[in-house]
Amino acid sequence: MYTLLSIHAENIPVYRNSDFPVEQRVEDLLRRMTLPEKIKQLQNRQSASKEEIEHIFKGESYGTTHEMSMSAYDCSVMYCMLQKYMKEQTRLGIPLLTCAEGIQGIVQNGCTIFPHALAQGSTFNPDLIQRMTDAAGEEAQAIGIHQILSPVLDIARELRWGRIEETFGEDPFLIAEMGMAFVRGYQKHAVTCMPKHFVAHGSPSGGLNCASVAGGERDLYSLYLYPFRKVIQCTHPQGVMTCYSVYDGIPVTGSSYFLQEILRDTLGFDGYVYSDWGAVERLMTFHHAVASREDAALMALKAGVDVNVDSSYECLEGLVKDGKLSEDLIDNAVRHILTVKFKLGLFDNDYASPEQIEKKVRSAEKIALSREIAEESVILLENKNGILPLSLDKYKSIALIGPNAAQTVMGDYSWTSSDTKEGVNLLDGLRLVCGNKIQINYAEGCDWWSQDTTKIAEAVEKVSRSDIAIVAIGTRSTYLGRSPEKSTSGEGFDLSSLELPGKQLELLKAVKKVGKPIVVCFIAGKPLAIPWVKEHADAVLVQWYGGEQQGIALANILCGNVNPSGKLNVSFPRSTGNTPCFYNHYVTDREEPFDKPGTINEPKGHYIFDRPEPLWNFGYGMSYTSFDYLSCSITDSIFTASDTIEVKVKLRNIGKRVGKEVVQLYVRDKVSSVATPIQQLKAFKKVELRPDECCEVLLRVPVAELALYDCNMQEIVEPGDFELQIGSASDQIIFRKTITVE
Repeated sequence: MYTLLSIHAENIPVYRNSDFPVEQRVEDLLRRMTLPEKIKQLQNRQSASKEEIEHIFKGESYGTTHEMSMSAYDCSVMYCMLQKYMKEQTRLGIPLLTCAEGIQGIVQNGCTIFPHALAQGSTFNPDLIQRMTDAAGEEAQAIGIHQILSPVLDIARELRWGRIEETFGEDPFLIAEMGMAFVRGYQKHAVTCMPKHFVAHGSPSGGLNCASVAGGERDLYSLYLYPFRKVIQCTHPQGVMTCYSVYDGIPVTGSSYFLQEILRDTLGFDGYVYSDWGAVERLMTFHHAVASREDAALMALKAGVDVNVDSSYECLEGLVKDGKLSEDLIDNAVRHILTVKFKLGLFDNDYASPEQIEKKVRSAEKIALSREIAEESVILLENKNGILPLSLDKYKSIALIGPNAAQTVMGDYSWTSSDTKEGVNLLDGLRLVCGNKIQINYAEGCDWWSQDTTKIAEAVEKVSRSDIAIVAIGTRSTYLGRSPEKSTSGEGFDLSSLELPGKQLELLKAVKKVGKPIVVCFIAGKPLAIPWVKEHADAVLVQWYGGEQQGIALANILCGNVNPSGKLNVSFPRSTGNTPCFYNHYVTDREEPFDKPGTINEPKGHYIFDRPEPLWNFGYGMSYTSFDYLSCSITDSIFTASDTIEVKVKLRNIGKRVGKEVVQLYVRDKVSSVATPIQQLKAFKKVELRPDECCEVLLRVPVAELALYDCNMQEIVEPGDFELQIGSASDQIIFRKTITVE
């Protein structure tokens, strides 16, 4: 084994002395490192059991490590031993950056499972999501995790893509607001986040994961970079993950334009760049941008990838010796990773606390918070004749039908097993909430994916002897790293059709024929094309994967214990061909000057059998109470580019229940030198009101948010008139105000 440098008081190395600035400590350590030691800092090494530490690390320190199969306690014990090993059994005592997925809570077994990112986005409540990551950060700190491989800042515009569930939604402003809150919660516990996937990964061709993304500079800067820019400049995360894909033909992981000029020079990122797993090697095997692993490693390092998660960087030493690579480039990358380690205090503190696991991990308070987020994320889309909430005095029996009725669906990157028994499903949730007040008749009806119809008859029989039917349909996905079976959503599971998979629509039609009222609970990781449901269901609730308490949360809303307050963060398409259907489109993408949309019975122009508008639009969501938008005022009507617009909206709850409303503000540039969207979300605020309670909501919009990239790609707020649209959804605008920018 190596012997540590002397640390007697009179000769403590600068890098070990916390009294010195980070920059000096980095340079002192860097000059002591050999070339092989430097290259190890640019690589990830997967951890395993505590008994295998010596076998895996062999007295050498690496840049990062991860472990994603142990329990929280066992992982914490292992990380304690591993970091001690790094300090005492490696030559320079360089600690590891420990990484974990944390998109819906820490991925170690036994941690709190919070709702997935799409459900987080539909709360429209950044403060609530910051509370979530504050709680998850406390768990991470106890385990000894320093780096979270989230949030996902991809934009959900291509609904066939399987990873919609990992995003906050379709709108860049909403994504940025939720992303900043997400990062800040973790940062309270000296845990840094890693926004991903840089950049434009979420709009792949054909909806196929990792496929190419088409677009120009204007889309890149005004759309895809928007959330990254805001999150990086406002929260300063210490890591960014690259993407697998190409943008406009350029493999991002091998591009200095994206990773240096844009990420560092333009956005001001000063942390380290981490490749998505296998992304460097894919420069050769996938993109064919280079002919060898050596060339892939060289291309990525020159581009700005500091830490590589495949084995390609093992080639770097040979490239230096052959004169193909300057050691200065390696030094620069090592500086980035060492700087983060010093900033997080890894050389000065031990963060793993196994003795705190029982107290801090999956505590009663955290489980309650998971349920609160799940309840606030559920979206009520239809409620004909006020059928919801269910009157338990009116109904003697409920038929609970469908493939997601007795199944929790956690989504990708949760630690659960394939059967996800670790959570509470809707059947169990209804039994808990209803108690003995009502008879629940359950039947699966069909599975979520196949053409098997043999169970539909049983479901019809259960409905025929019940007073009302609740049908739970949708998609399923589980953690990709734990051998998911027959997923219809999640990473690597993309759809060619957005119709309901399997025989779920046939099940719905059979249930409807019985003649009983029907409530549809759409439990999914993405919107699907369900026009039949909108037309024929008496009520429709949407629950994006709601974490471990999803069944109780949905049951509480069905039975009226909780008033739904979620809003759609992704628009629902009418059909697969109706995509993309995002709300913030250009005028030319929906409006037809020559003819009105047609129907099946009367074909016309445009989509000759249909209309291009979504089935349900972004921002929409109903409540069991009603809100009256009383008035709207603006401090002024003329502004300069440095001003902030302040809009005051007076709101009253005119119903009989306590409820939450999301007041939304959209902007439209009336005349612009380049095409701009028909409307863009620029402010929102969620408020809770008691019956007959009134409040004034203040919305602030910096005039700088009205900027566009002109024909010369200069970011500018063009003078002229802008329409402010204030309402409860993108297509439920109540007030329109015009302001002028001079």
